[in-house]
Amino acid sequence: MLGRAYRGVLHAGAVAAALLLGALALLVTGDVVARNVGLGTLPWIIEVSEYSLPLATFLIAPWLLHQGQHVRLDTLVAALPPAAARALARLADGVGLVICVVFVVYGAQAVAGSAQQGSMVIKAIVFPEWWLYAPVPVCFALLAVEFVRRLSGHGPPAGTGPHA
Repeated sequence: MLGRAYRGVLHAGAVAAALLLGALALLVTGDVVARNVGLGTLPWIIEVSEYSLPLATFLIAPWLLHQGQHVRLDTLVAALPPAAARALARLADGVGLVICVVFVVYGAQAVAGSAQQGSMVIKAIVFPEWWLYAPVPVCFALLAVEFVRRLSGHGPPAGTGPHA
């Protein structure tokens, strides 16, 4: 039950990222067309794209890691014997876990600090600053869960994915 809900959360993040990028493509295209036919521009489009691209990355990263579809630099791993390659993959997963935990802690502190101060982003769109930081601890927590799964043998084996 929990595994199904967890996979649902990861899938929802991936779908949200895809929808966000699709909407962004339509908005930017519409803005370019409007500008070229003399209708002017929407000043908030650039700002929305600035915030949407990192958000989409945060939303899809846990799903990609879960699927074994994340970016890997495996030149060294490919040159190693299988046992050494597995050990190096486990080491990389351990380092990834530690990094994620650091981002969860500092991200949560940034969210809390910004919310407590009542900081606002005031540009073409005005909103609480903590909204920008909120995805960081959430998505890095999901990534940390994935690294724990991989370290415990429940994630995809090292070297999986379409280009393994």
